[in-house]
Amino acid sequence: MGVIVVGYVPKPEGRAALRLAAEEATLRGAQLVVVNSHRGGREFDADTADSSESELDEVREQLGSAGVEYEVRQLVRGRDPAEDLIGVAAEVGADFIVIGLRRRSPVGKLILGSNAQRVLLDAPCPVLAVKAAE
Repeated sequence: MGVIVVGYVPKPEGRAALRLAAEEATLRGAQLVVVNSHRGGREFDADTADSSESELDEVREQLGSAGVEYEVRQLVRGRDPAEDLIGVAAEVGADFIVIGLRRRSPVGKLILGSNAQRVLLDAPCPVLAVKAAE
């Protein structure tokens, strides 16, 4: 059985990545490993943790009702999301990683576009990038 790793955030690009990853897992008979990564720190307080866990419960329900074999990992280790995705993919021997993308301004790409670029360049396996619906 293969393994697909998907980076999930509760935003349109994260939902698009999860949807496609679940479809691929079903088609391939693969296990899906959902990674939700947070840096932690002051911004990740108890309320944020509760909200994040509630969002991940919805993901679990969605995948369970679709019959997808899955594992959900919420990581709060002070690392960049790209570092967590790459690490999990290497750990589980992923066949590929699915990430969601959103359109950014040129300045936004310069300042904030490094996670997707890092996953694309440093992943130990192929990466499938999915655009969020407009």
